[in-house]
Amino acid sequence: MQLRRRYRQPTDHNLMTDTNHFELTCPSPQPHGETIQLAYGGGGRLMHQLIEQVFRPAFGNIDNSPLHDSVVLDMTSTRIAMTTDSYVVDPLFFPGGDIGSMSVHGTVNDLAMSGAYPLYISAGFILEEGLPMETLKRVVHSMQQAAEQAGVRVVTGDTKVVDQGTCDGLFINTTGIGSLKHDLRIDPSQVHPGDIIILSNDIGRHGTAIMAQREGLAFETTIESDSTPLNHLVQALLEAGYAPHCLRDLTRGGLATALVEIAQTAEVEILIERTAVPVRDEVQGACELLGLDPLYVANEGCCVVILPESEAGPCLDLMRARSESSDATIIGTVTQAKPVGGVILRSEIGALRVVDMLSGEQLPRIC
Repeated sequence: MQLRRRYRQPTDHNLMTDTNHFELTCPSPQPHGETIQLAYGGGGRLMHQLIEQVFRPAFGNIDNSPLHDSVVLDMTSTRIAMTTDSYVVDPLFFPGGDIGSMSVHGTVNDLAMSGAYPLYISAGFILEEGLPMETLKRVVHSMQQAAEQAGVRVVTGDTKVVDQGTCDGLFINTTGIGSLKHDLRIDPSQVHPGDIIILSNDIGRHGTAIMAQREGLAFETTIESDSTPLNHLVQALLEAGYAPHCLRDLTRGGLATALVEIAQTAEVEILIERTAVPVRDEVQGACELLGLDPLYVANEGCCVVILPESEAGPCLDLMRARSESSDATIIGTVTQAKPVGGVILRSEIGALRVVDMLSGEQLPRIC
């Protein structure tokens, strides 16, 4: 039983005595479980039913171990990578993906950018009272498919239910663990003058797909998110013997922000050719309509690979032979060391301008 404070509009005869009162109410679920109720987060029978009927059928139970407060994992490597992220995208479903698949792709890709082989994911669900059960099942099924595609296991999780109107339906928090099977150090500090920058795919699709769906904008061609796992691409590069100095997936802040962050950390100057950066016509048109710069629009299946010039050509050929990076192209170089690192963009007409980070949020609630 739950104590709720309720306000009742006073009438003429109870102005002094009945402006506020408490009622004891029982948040019992709807008879057939069509929606999420507060009781599903209460730790009792209904929460266990949710686990048994929604989550366990999708994610299984690693090694058939009993349900417990933690999971025991066998790690074959002494070096592991770990990442965590939260997903609050609005709307929950959009062309090319949804919050479920994106939460897996985003976690897998963060691990892959350090050269790790993603192994395990945890999933924490914040559910809003009244969320349709069918919506939750659809999201969980999407996560299951995304995990199978990426080759990872969802091994542990948590569920909380909050009052209606406090979380926009569904939020997801994930943590990922991966194994490092090499001795390379792959991070911005390893970037040096002379390195080549390869972009794996066209940019801007995820952010514009979200905005078009959210604002009800219709274009001649439907813009779909590029959300996809990149770990198989990275594993192919490493297994082929390439030694990238840095990998970075282009999520919030897009290509421009990622390159500025890398340049500042490495204390180098990066020169980018704007004509070399692929942007689909429909994305460019949507960005012009919305007043956005594609360089700053988020992606969920695109990365930059920075590596020595001697490896750039063969690496580019390998990337173009794969579906997730078929439009890979060289977009720039690391030109020189500078105490205050930065990015220079050469425009279509040959003019040079400094690329900086955005001062605010260009597209909220996109991941």
